[in-house]
Amino acid sequence: MLNMVFGGVFDAGTASVIAVSQFMICIACAVILGLMMAFVYQYRARATKSFLITLALLPAVVCVVIMMVNGNVGAGVAVAGTFSLVRFRSVPGTAREIGMLFLAMGTGLICGMGYLGYAVLFAVIMTLLYMALETVDFGSAKTLRFKTLRITIPEELDYTGVFDDIFARDLKKWNLSQVKSTNMGSMFRLTYDVEYKDGINEKQMIDDIRVRNGNLEITVSNQDTAAAEL
Repeated sequence: MLNMVFGGVFDAGTASVIAVSQFMICIACAVILGLMMAFVYQYRARATKSFLITLALLPAVVCVVIMMVNGNVGAGVAVAGTFSLVRFRSVPGTAREIGMLFLAMGTGLICGMGYLGYAVLFAVIMTLLYMALETVDFGSAKTLRFKTLRITIPEELDYTGVFDDIFARDLKKWNLSQVKSTNMGSMFRLTYDVEYKDGINEKQMIDDIRVRNGNLEITVSNQDTAAAEL
């Protein structure tokens, strides 16, 4: 009776039907692993409610899709095309968020193929590795040296090389990436991508720049938050 209810309308009489018990076991495993990844992602990271819900449910969605394909080449090609069109456009995602989404999709794919033990092992290894890298702040020491520096200067000040001596003292590299007029054209806003030297006194550098730009606005921000990430 259950096979009649859950069988495909277009299935041939000899087609194998996934047992309901197997279906539920795979779904339950995918949901549990999705919830685990959602909880782990909150470790030392800010996350929106919508992203956490998506992360929790995504393995189960992928799991069901893979189970329904189940060796059907035509359906597999259609699913691949559909997934290539899926884009998370509500808010620009960070590389960390995209990585966790791929992890969730991979876990769901393994569950859908029926290898529940490998799915659990894969999810546990990857989440433990994620937590370990977050704990040791992997890559943060170098990232913190790269900044975006925005300086507002009066219109009459020639910005070409005006801060080069200060930059040479405190920075390893600097690049003027944008010049924008502001305040009805009476001021310029300069945007520099810079790399700090070790042991830099940031306040002293900003104070020296304030002397040159007439105490107008100066902004320093991390480069990874200055622009939208993938």
